[in-house]
Parts: sequence; C-alpha cells; structure tokens
Amino acid sequence: MTNVTKNIVVACDGSEQSSHAAKMAADLAKATGHPLKLLTVFPGSKAERLIISGVWPSDLEEEQKNYGRKVFDAAKEAVSGIADPSEEILLKGDPAHEIIEYLQEHPGSHMVLGRRGHSTLRSLTLGSISERVVRHATGPVTVVSE
Repeated sequence: MTNVTKNIVVACDGSEQSSHAAKMAADLAKATGHPLKLLTVFPGSKAERLIISGVWPSDLEEEQKNYGRKVFDAAKEAVSGIADPSEEILLKGDPAHEIIEYLQEHPGSHMVLGRRGHSTLRSLTLGSISERVVRHATGPVTVVSE
C-alpha cells in the first residue's frame, strides 16, 4: 500500500467547525495541486428516527439527498475562491465508521475534519468522531480545531 497522497477529502456536516475544516482542506488542495473532495455522512441514527416517525424508506433516500445538498452547499460556499471540489461523496451510517471505511477503501486520501469541541468529560466517555477517525485511520488525517 502506498502512502502517497492523491487527494484531499474534507468531512463535512454543515457546522461552523466543518466550514473551517473545508477552508483548510481547500488551502491544502490548492497548495499541493491535489483534487479536493467533499464527503458527508447522513447519520444512521437520523435515518432511524425518521423511519420511527413515519417516513417511508422510499422517502428516506430523498431526505438523505436533501441533507447532502445542504451540507455540500455550505462546504462549497466555504471553499469558494480557493478550490473547486472535484467530487461530492454522500454516505449513510455511523459517521466515524463510514469515514474510516472510506479511508480504507481509498488509499492516498488525506482526510480533513473539524472537531466539535465537546466538553472533556463527554469526549472521554462518548468519544468524538474526529477522535475515533484519528485512532483508526489508515491514512493521514488533519483535525481542525477552531
């Protein structure tokens, strides 16, 4: 397996921290000449809540697409004028698991993601997405804390 970076992938969720991460990823992509990809994960827990509340599985795909569009639009606004994303990747499930799996399946991806800044106690007891990704990633990961 090669550790050569082929692309910069930013994990987005529409938050302010995600926008900071997207800007840093765009700067990194611009500086290195690597393509910038946007990735978001429609949380499996959200899908479960929608189904329980009466959303039909056939409508769930539309909810997932709407979620992705909202998140990708925010990320594209954040990177506007710095780099143009070459791809949008929309996954569904547990965010940390899906990001780790993506990195395993796409060697050469440098993942950039934001850190939410939960309290120390909550971070220690629940574990954050960024913390889980850093622990289990098979490639380079940059965590942006702002």
